Amino acid sequence: MLRVVIFLSVLLALVGSASVYVHRRATRLFGLGPRARRALAAVLAAGMVALVASRVLERSVAAGVLLPVGVGGAVVTVAVMIAAVLLGMIELVSLPARWLSRRARRARRAAPPDAAAEPVEPPVAAAAPADPSSRRVFLEQATTGSALVIGAVSSTYGALFGRHDYQLEETSFVIPGLSRRLDGYTLVQLSDVHLGLFGGEAEMRVAEALVARARPDLLVLTGDLIDHDPRHADALGRLVRRLAAHARDGVVAVPGNHDYHTGIDVVVSALERAGAVVLRNGGRVVGDAGASFALLGLDDPWGPREDRRSVGPDLGVALASLPAAADLPRVLLCHNPGYFPDAAGKVALQLSGHTHGGQIKIGVTPAPLILRHRYIAGRYARAGTGLYVNRGFGTAGPPVRVGAPPEVTRIVLTT
Repeated sequence: MLRVVIFLSVLLALVGSASVYVHRRATRLFGLGPRARRALAAVLAAGMVALVASRVLERSVAAGVLLPVGVGGAVVTVAVMIAAVLLGMIELVSLPARWLSRRARRARRAAPPDAAAEPVEPPVAAAAPADPSSRRVFLEQATTGSALVIGAVSSTYGALFGRHDYQLEETSFVIPGLSRRLDGYTLVQLSDVHLGLFGGEAEMRVAEALVARARPDLLVLTGDLIDHDPRHADALGRLVRRLAAHARDGVVAVPGNHDYHTGIDVVVSALERAGAVVLRNGGRVVGDAGASFALLGLDDPWGPREDRRSVGPDLGVALASLPAAADLPRVLLCHNPGYFPDAAGKVALQLSGHTHGGQIKIGVTPAPLILRHRYIAGRYARAGTGLYVNRGFGTAGPPVRVGAPPEVTRIVLTT
């Protein structure tokens, strides 16, 4: 609970600061009157309150009422954040030009008059020079207005369409030592479903359709399957049973940080009762004696923060649990791609999620700064090991996706 309070406090501080910044800039540049200022402040505050309320009141208010409240709040809040980032970038870029302009003005004021210079009569009927200050105000109004429009349009699109723009991605990885009999073996990866207020039956139907279309030999779930509310454990069980019907070799799952936040025992129980194999620093052999590979799964790196019983990811323990792994090609499941440097050179392939591909990207994404690693989406390689980072299927925080569409991934193993 303390971590939730701290997280919400930090979030509110960031959103509140961005709202104040955007409000002040819009008021100054567009000359908003008292009524307009109050109306804008009310909209910005209402968006922030609505987004937080959709999380806090999830257990006491009907989803049909809370869902539009949360989406509306997310549209306003994300629009403010995008606009604030764009305006901050514009100010940062314009700093050198402002400095040079101020320096030039000071130099002109300090320059002594040239008495010897012949006075030059201005041409008759010459046009009055443009006022530099009015030109500057116009440019500032144009950039501020553009930032506000981009924020509003991007946020609205991301909430209403972007988070539902599901993609079926396909990629392949060469697995050294893989038997030719397993050439073309297909793993289908589903990650970061975040079942909850913004991920329900409609999203589950889409997930099932995409998995069926991908025709998996084995389905792998790489964590954050429930957003935070353990009441959605039954929905997770239903989803796994429906997905398992499309996977010849069944379903294997590893936990993510949100699964620990939900309650790891609840999540693991729902998965296992539905027939999934849950790997927490463990492994299993996929295939038969003549053609097989080792599938290893790790605990989540954030697990110890939520549950003192968790030891976090330990590849050594996972390998020790599966003696055959020493002689087999290895595929690793780990929710957080930040573990990749530790796994590189020890497995052939790591599959991860967690990042949501940045979730909200307007040209640039702050994800590498927040996550402290560069493994955000797609393929990477290091020390002979491949990594694929799935963009996830649901959303965390605001139900908005911009520039990072949700995905199900079809991964073909080749020799």
